[in-house]
Parts: sequence; C-alpha cells; structure tokens
Amino acid sequence: MNKYGSDLFKGAAQYYSKYRPMYPASLVRFLVDRCALSGGEQLLDLGCGTGQLTIRFSDWCHKIVGIDTEPEMIKEASRIHNELRFGNIEWFSGSLEYYRKNNDEKFKLVTIAKAFHWMDRAKVLEHLYDMVTVDGGVSIIDNYNPASKLTTWQITLNEVVKHWYGSERKAGNTIYDHPNESHEDILSNSSFHVEIHELPPYEITWTIETILGNLYSTSYGSKRFLGNKVEAFEHDLRSSLLAINNSGIFKEQVDLSVKLGIKELL
Repeated sequence: MNKYGSDLFKGAAQYYSKYRPMYPASLVRFLVDRCALSGGEQLLDLGCGTGQLTIRFSDWCHKIVGIDTEPEMIKEASRIHNELRFGNIEWFSGSLEYYRKNNDEKFKLVTIAKAFHWMDRAKVLEHLYDMVTVDGGVSIIDNYNPASKLTTWQITLNEVVKHWYGSERKAGNTIYDHPNESHEDILSNSSFHVEIHELPPYEITWTIETILGNLYSTSYGSKRFLGNKVEAFEHDLRSSLLAINNSGIFKEQVDLSVKLGIKELL
C-alpha cells in the first residue's frame, strides 16, 4: 500500500462503518464450516477496515486480531467493539510485517475481504504461510465478477461520479493501478493449496443516502477530492438517480467468491 501514500482512506472511516454493506451470513457459515472453527481457534482479519466482518466471527474464535494500516479505521473499529462489548478482539494499526515482528501467534483462519489488491500480495502470502496453522488457511473474499452487467442506475451513478471526480480512479496520492495478475494466480504460485468457491449471490438495497455514504467510504470517492463541490455533486447525483426511480430505492445483485489457500501437512 506504500505507493499510494498514507492518505488512501483518510477521512473514510466514519462512512465505512455506517454505509459499507454487510456480508451475508452464508459467508460466515461457509468459513466456519470449511475451517472447522469451534470456539478455540484464533482468527486474523487483514485489512479489517472498521471491523464489521471481524466482529461476526467472535462466536467461533477464542481470539481475533484485526489489522489495518489506516489508524482512523482501527480507531473506529475499536469504538464499535467497545460499544458492543462482545468478543475477544485485538485491534492493530500497522503493517502485517510489523505485527509479525512483535508477535508469534498462529491463526487457524486469515480473512482478507476486498483488500488484497492493495497489498504486496505475494509477500503477504509468504508472511501468512508461517502464521497459519496446518489445515488452516487464508480466505480472500471478493465481490468482483467481470461478467456481471451493470443496471441502469449503476451506469448513471458511474457517469455522474466520472463527471465530478474525473475519468481516472484516484487512490491516495496517485492513480489506482489494477493488478495484472489475478488473486487466484498469485495464490496458486504460493505455498498454499488453492480452492475456489462461488457462494450464492445476494441482494443489497440502496438509498441515495447509502449510495453517497458508500462512495465516500472508498479510496476513489473521498469527499476531499470534491473540494467545495460536494453540495453540487450530491444534487446532481440525487437528481439523476431520482429520474430513474423516483422512490429512491435501488437494488443490486452481488456475486460472492472465496479463494481459499489451505496450508496442508507436508
């Protein structure tokens, strides 16, 4: 994440915790069953954000560690966790490499949800291989499906965002550079045994408020990129979407994949 600077998600945490959609229960059930989590294991959530997915494994793990390089994300995750007063979770702001230098814990499961593309993926997998127990694994969770087609409202949303934010996807102090190699290929070239699982798609219901909040939670949609044009942008987006559906309610079908790297007994 270094090439993007330290401001990649600066100012996003308050929107992230409130507006990012939750993963379905089917994902949690699948990982609990596949990795045989029974309450005595440890889990690491890498790139945990504000911890919505992290916390949901509390019933199934003795201890959880959530790591994120953005201090604001960890601060917000800790705030939410303290309010819930539920689960044995340690929050760590910093890199995986730094955490590993100061901790020798082993984990049955590592989750990386929509964050792997920000990382030095091969290097991260090298570190994680030594941190995962035998029969444990790394779960790379993603919604990306290149074959999916955008709905009318999503096409309009993208057009409005492009008009106000520019045609290039900003990321921190530079432009986002999408990896050439797929997550599956990177995982296949690691020491882990690879499994690919397609979980059932699920539906998200959006309002204009949640669409805006979710946008502001992203690296490319930060409010700071708009400067003094926030009000004008929001008016344009609201008007454009209401012209499509005056109820202001929009549906999205979301695909869900899990790429598992299992550490087998040598």
